[in-house]
Amino acid sequence: MDYIWTTLQNLAGQTAFANLYWGNFVMIAVACFFLVLAIKFGFEPLLLVPISFGMLLANMFPGIIAEGGLFHFFYMLDEWSILPSLIFLGVGAMTDFGPLIANPKSFLLGAAAQFGIYSAYFFAILMGFGDKAAAAISIIGGADGPTSIFLAGKLGMGGTLMGPIAVAAYSYMALVPVIQPPVMKLLTTEKERKIKMEQLRPVSKLERILFPVVVTIVVVLILPTTAPLVGMLMLGNLFRESGVVKQLTETASNALMYIVVILLGTSVGATTTAQSFLNLDTLKIVALGLIAFIIGTAAGVLFGKLMCVATHGKVNPLIGSAGVSAVPMAARVSQKVGSEADPTNFLLMHAMGPNVAGVIGTAVAAGTFMAIFGVF
Repeated sequence: MDYIWTTLQNLAGQTAFANLYWGNFVMIAVACFFLVLAIKFGFEPLLLVPISFGMLLANMFPGIIAEGGLFHFFYMLDEWSILPSLIFLGVGAMTDFGPLIANPKSFLLGAAAQFGIYSAYFFAILMGFGDKAAAAISIIGGADGPTSIFLAGKLGMGGTLMGPIAVAAYSYMALVPVIQPPVMKLLTTEKERKIKMEQLRPVSKLERILFPVVVTIVVVLILPTTAPLVGMLMLGNLFRESGVVKQLTETASNALMYIVVILLGTSVGATTTAQSFLNLDTLKIVALGLIAFIIGTAAGVLFGKLMCVATHGKVNPLIGSAGVSAVPMAARVSQKVGSEADPTNFLLMHAMGPNVAGVIGTAVAAGTFMAIFGVF
């Protein structure tokens, strides 16, 4: 009988219930909430499903992210900046840069939206974070998860802040359709939202091939620290536009991309154990990310209004909100808000220009911080 009782006690001691505290149950509830957002409401399910499931597992079995655990090896690929760079390869292979090439002024809208990043940097310092931590946190303002992970790893934040930063960045990417429209409507009039833009000019094949090569040469020569992100983004796009490596294009934009998303999403989610996530610094990071994202959206829209005035009403300010780096969700939101004002208004392709520029701009911002801190 004693043997049976001891065996039962040992089995009970090995259950999750015996090793968890209230914070773990809070994080399990958060994970389930993210799953509802992803599955029921369709908020970026490709990102939120693996992230939230990784969060769920890690808060029932913390050992899964500990050294030697399954997700530990996935997470090392995040810290080494391998997975974020491969994500950029896939994004480049999936994305049409034509709208940006056809309307180079879109670069200005993409640059304006990066104001959220730099403002968040100073806010983070005011809230008590160190220079490197503030830089890593600020990239959340670009709504760019891979770049946030990349910079956090390069700046040595992998063991402390990478998890909260990555989850905040990906959460705001998923919540773009919720966060951006109120800001866009607040800063524009109905007349401005109804503006119809002229059809973009056709872009030749030669322009499409030259663009990734020229951008890589110019940006990397000026800021070599951007090479891993900008280089992979442009390589993926060159695969797409060259037309001679169809197999590489399909692999980068489909199989490889989705494999990397699974590894990155689950490993990032697994870093959000209650012990590392439920603290004051995490709340500050989440708040700073939201502030930065709102400022970035507002800056893009306001610069769009300026361009509207300068072009005598030829630019719809709504496309400025797409200057954040959430491709293509931010461009779709510009289209949605514009079509609500006028169902015949079609802004998607015009918004893709600032959206692609935002991806490049966020990578440049990350490279700038790396250069400032002497990190390569």
